[in-house]
Amino acid sequence: MKAITLRNVPPDLAEALDREKKRRGLSLNRTAIDLLKQSLGVGERRSNGLGRLAGQWSDEQAREFACMLAPFGDIDPEMWK
Repeated sequence: MKAITLRNVPPDLAEALDREKKRRGLSLNRTAIDLLKQSLGVGERRSNGLGRLAGQWSDEQAREFACMLAPFGDIDPEMWK
Protein backbone atom coordinates (compact mmCIF):
# COMPACT_ATOMS: atom_id res chain seq x y z
CA MET A 1 0.00 0.00 0.00
CA LYS A 2 1.09 3.51 -0.70
CA ALA A 3 2.20 5.77 2.16
CA ILE A 4 1.17 9.43 2.05
CA THR A 5 2.60 12.24 4.17
CA LEU A 6 0.56 15.37 4.81
CA ARG A 7 2.46 18.56 5.60
CA ASN A 8 1.30 21.97 6.77
CA VAL A 9 -1.92 20.64 8.28
CA PRO A 10 -3.76 23.63 9.80
CA PRO A 11 -3.96 23.44 13.61
CA ASP A 12 -7.77 23.49 13.66
CA LEU A 13 -7.90 20.55 11.23
CA ALA A 14 -5.31 18.61 13.25
CA GLU A 15 -7.33 19.20 16.43
CA ALA A 16 -10.58 18.13 14.77
CA LEU A 17 -8.92 14.97 13.46
CA ASP A 18 -7.53 14.22 16.91
CA ARG A 19 -10.98 14.67 18.49
CA GLU A 20 -12.52 12.40 15.85
CA LYS A 21 -9.96 9.64 16.38
CA LYS A 22 -10.63 9.74 20.13
CA ARG A 23 -14.39 9.67 19.53
CA ARG A 24 -14.06 6.64 17.27
CA GLY A 25 -11.45 4.94 19.43
CA LEU A 26 -9.24 4.37 16.40
CA SER A 27 -5.73 5.32 15.38
CA LEU A 28 -5.08 8.58 13.60
CA ASN A 29 -4.16 6.65 10.45
CA ARG A 30 -7.36 4.53 10.46
CA THR A 31 -9.52 7.58 11.18
CA ALA A 32 -7.94 9.60 8.35
CA ILE A 33 -8.35 6.71 5.89
CA ASP A 34 -12.00 6.18 6.91
CA LEU A 35 -12.78 9.89 6.55
CA LEU A 36 -11.10 10.05 3.15
CA LYS A 37 -13.02 6.98 1.94
CA GLN A 38 -16.29 8.44 3.20
CA SER A 39 -15.76 11.86 1.64
CA LEU A 40 -14.60 10.42 -1.70
CA GLY A 41 -17.29 7.75 -1.89
CA VAL A 42 -14.79 4.89 -1.92
CA GLY A 43 -15.34 1.53 -0.22
CA GLU A 44 -18.35 0.22 1.61
CA ARG A 45 -21.26 2.46 2.40
CA ARG A 46 -21.91 2.82 6.08
CA SER A 47 -25.36 2.06 7.36
CA ASN A 48 -27.06 3.69 10.30
CA GLY A 49 -28.50 0.28 11.18
CA LEU A 50 -32.10 1.46 11.08
CA GLY A 51 -33.01 -0.74 8.12
CA ARG A 52 -33.19 -3.85 10.25
CA LEU A 53 -35.36 -2.07 12.84
CA ALA A 54 -37.74 -0.21 10.55
CA GLY A 55 -37.82 -2.63 7.65
CA GLN A 56 -36.06 -2.24 4.39
CA TRP A 57 -37.18 -2.87 0.82
CA SER A 58 -35.10 -3.96 -2.10
CA ASP A 59 -35.25 -1.85 -5.27
CA GLU A 60 -37.53 -4.46 -6.83
CA GLN A 61 -39.93 -4.38 -3.87
CA ALA A 62 -40.07 -0.58 -4.00
CA ARG A 63 -40.83 -0.63 -7.75
CA GLU A 64 -43.55 -3.25 -7.25
CA PHE A 65 -45.14 -1.17 -4.48
CA ALA A 66 -45.06 1.97 -6.64
CA CYS A 67 -46.74 0.08 -9.50
CA MET A 68 -49.46 -1.17 -7.14
CA LEU A 69 -50.15 2.39 -5.95
CA ALA A 70 -50.10 3.98 -9.41
CA PRO A 71 -53.85 3.50 -10.10
CA PHE A 72 -54.69 5.48 -6.96
CA GLY A 73 -53.09 8.54 -8.54
CA ASP A 74 -55.66 8.57 -11.35
CA ILE A 75 -58.42 11.12 -10.88
CA ASP A 76 -61.88 10.48 -12.28
CA PRO A 77 -63.16 13.88 -13.48
CA GLU A 78 -66.76 12.60 -13.30
CA MET A 79 -66.47 12.21 -9.53
CA TRP A 80 -65.69 15.92 -9.13
CA LYS A 81 -68.59 17.39 -11.07
